[in-house]
Amino acid sequence: MNRNNPSSNVGQLSSVTARPSPLFVGSDIYRKPAFGFNHPLNIVRHSAVVDLLTMLGWLGDDHYRESEAATVETLFEFHDRAYVKALQYANSTGSVDPPVRDRYRVGTFENPLFPGLFERASMTVGGSIMAAELAAEGHVVFHPSGGTHHGRPDRAAGFCYLNDPVFAILTLLTKGKQRIMYLDLDAHHGDGVEDAFYEEPRVTTVSIHEQNRWPFSGTRSHPHAGAFNFSVPLEFNDSEFEYLMQYAVLPLADKIDIDALVICCGADCLAGDPLSHMRLSNVVLWDAVMQLIALNKTTVILGGGGYNPWTVTRYWAGLWGRISGQAIPDSLSTEASAFMRRMECDLIDVEDIEEQWLTTIADTPYPGTIREEIKLMVTEAQTQS
Repeated sequence: MNRNNPSSNVGQLSSVTARPSPLFVGSDIYRKPAFGFNHPLNIVRHSAVVDLLTMLGWLGDDHYRESEAATVETLFEFHDRAYVKALQYANSTGSVDPPVRDRYRVGTFENPLFPGLFERASMTVGGSIMAAELAAEGHVVFHPSGGTHHGRPDRAAGFCYLNDPVFAILTLLTKGKQRIMYLDLDAHHGDGVEDAFYEEPRVTTVSIHEQNRWPFSGTRSHPHAGAFNFSVPLEFNDSEFEYLMQYAVLPLADKIDIDALVICCGADCLAGDPLSHMRLSNVVLWDAVMQLIALNKTTVILGGGGYNPWTVTRYWAGLWGRISGQAIPDSLSTEASAFMRRMECDLIDVEDIEEQWLTTIADTPYPGTIREEIKLMVTEAQTQS
């Protein structure tokens, strides 16, 4: 795949340029149709990010790495053999018997069967393994198609068939990392990753997610097990997010003295996403990730949820722009704006599409009052950690 060379503004970001160049892990497999009609993930995401980055001239071949699918034997390192085999069989036959559907939760509306499912899911795992391997060499690595954080050892869950963040962390552990923080910024609790490393002393999981939202877990922290949860209220805003980062998350990373980070950057926490009621801007999320990168630790950055194609594309494209030291433009080019206008989403009414989603890459910030329950969360976190 040919791409334009990225612009030369990398000198803006000393925390990244002091390292080997940042890398973007992807695959053309994500251009293939997936999930079927009437599913929230039946929208453009990875391909749209790559295409927008190409239009912006931000993604050259020297920064891009094509991932390889994880082998079946590799998948057995976390997922049950019977489940992987059932997933393979369903993929090859194109059908799921009722007992298999009930046992492994594949072939449901939530986790539908579609052509190429197994190849796509195993590619996502392979991409996160590659990202962790490259990060261990010193690169900051962004794998936006990663972040399938609900996948269970023995079943699919929450649109996730396999759990690629688990494999990123396992890879870092094999590279000798002893103090890993997994930070989940998706609107939904990172339950699959928390459970995978519960009471694993080398891994601390932190999740900031919307309260009373599926999977309805992560309602409290479990410091003894290295699991910290911030279940935030509706309309969670930029000011509150910055407060949590400044006084809870970053101090925890410092206290643990982390040597590696895996960050799940789900886009469903953004204002305008149809599957949450959080109200964050992409700018505040970019700033948070850059603060974490500035810690100069081994860093893997994954995608996650996100069901508004305009906000997902702008968030992840802009995040790569910040990681790679690009100057964020005030407005998109005519070509890029026309590209954004061609997107569609059944979950969002035409009248609810905001003009900034079509003409800019950076959101207008969403500051607000820091509510007392957010302050209480920070106080409790400071006590617990």
